[in-house]
This record gives sequence, structure tokens and C-alpha cells, in this order.
Amino acid sequence: MAEALPVFLDIEASGFGAGSYPIEVGCALSDGRTLCGLVRPPECWCHWDAAAESIHHITRDLLLQRGQPVSDVVGWLDEALHGQDVFSDAWGNDYAWLAKLYDEAERVPHFHLRSLRELLSDDEAGRWHAVKQTVADELHAARHRASNDARVLQLTYARVRAQAGT
Repeated sequence: MAEALPVFLDIEASGFGAGSYPIEVGCALSDGRTLCGLVRPPECWCHWDAAAESIHHITRDLLLQRGQPVSDVVGWLDEALHGQDVFSDAWGNDYAWLAKLYDEAERVPHFHLRSLRELLSDDEAGRWHAVKQTVADELHAARHRASNDARVLQLTYARVRAQAGT
């Protein structure tokens, strides 16, 4: 029986730095399914970076029209990820944005966000970026969105590990 793949999470944000906030959360589950949701920003979340928008192509208007309330996003994340270790390739940023999301909902995550680097040997880490680019190209993952990015991370992990075993 094949080993289950780790769960990966990715967050798109309104920008970087102080005042930025999560606008889309996506994850790739151990069975290969992906979940994704736009976050409707509360009124107090005002920061917006046009450069970030040019990368993820999510407008603030789209978030206001089709985003889910923060409490709903937190709810489905906790339900899907309860008790699991969940990995991120940008742990520092994703941790801060996840904290902002949960703080707004006045809750704490029921899963553990961990760094991708915990999963990789030095050799695997050295090959990571090249393999990731190959996987993204093969998947035609040009759309920079949270669930796509999480799936690319998960498949990259699987390929890097498989290469290590050969």
C-alpha cells in the first residue's frame, strides 16, 4: 500500500508585509482532493497591493461578491484538516496569514501548520525548485491560485521523494 501524501496548504494574500491578509486558502489533501475558498475580507482589512493582484488575478470586488465569511473558511479548514500536520513552502507568510484569519474568527486552528523543509533531506531540498517547475509545467498550472499551488507542492514532494528512492 502506497504511503499517503502529506497535506499541503497555500494562501494567496492581498499583498506582503504589515496589513496584508489572506484572500484565498487552498489545500491538497492526502487522498489528492483539493479544497479552495475565497475569503471575504472584513471591513477592517483594507490593505491591497496591485502587484499581488497581478500575480493571483483575484480582485477585491471578486472577494466582496463571492468570498466566504472568515468564520466559514475557518470552519471548513478545521473540518478538513482536524488533527493533521499540514505543510507549507512559505511557512512564515502562511503562518501569519492563517493567524490573521483565525484571530478574526476568534478561534485557533485544529491542525498544525509546519514547514515543508521538515519533510526534506538536504539533497531533496536542493532539487526542489527544479522539480517543482517541471511539475507545474506538466500540470499547465499557470493559474497562480491556492489549490493549484497546494497540489503542485504535493506532487513535487511525491516526485522528489520518488527520485530519492531510485
